[in-house]
Amino acid sequence: QVRLAESGGGLVQAGGSLRLSCAATGRTNDVNFMAWFRQPAGKEREFVAAFNWGAEATYYSSSLKDRFTTSRDNAKDTLFLQMNGLRTEDTAVYYCAASTVYNRRSYDQMARYNYWGQGTQVTVSS
Repeated sequence: QVRLAESGGGLVQAGGSLRLSCAATGRTNDVNFMAWFRQPAGKEREFVAAFNWGAEATYYSSSLKDRFTTSRDNAKDTLFLQMNGLRTEDTAVYYCAASTVYNRRSYDQMARYNYWGQGTQVTVSS
């Protein structure tokens, strides 16, 4: 069992920055990938970024890679998402996800992940 807790969301003006955190507890030694997804109101959940726990490699949505950065604090089993140059269209609930299984799903697919956090709201005002 892995538990995920996101924090750091809030209200920010367009052009501003936020850093989200996702603290993982429990059987974190079993984690192979972690990721960020987001879901705007009334829309489908979409991939933002992923972190390969073993290879320490990062992957991004092509439309966000110039503004968003994901990183890890090894000692604290925490994943971060640094978001710069925020736009109103970035408004969404941001979810952290973790995978402890190996399947054929790509890192940018929700089915790749078997644990999810409760989400944190990010609102960007104009």
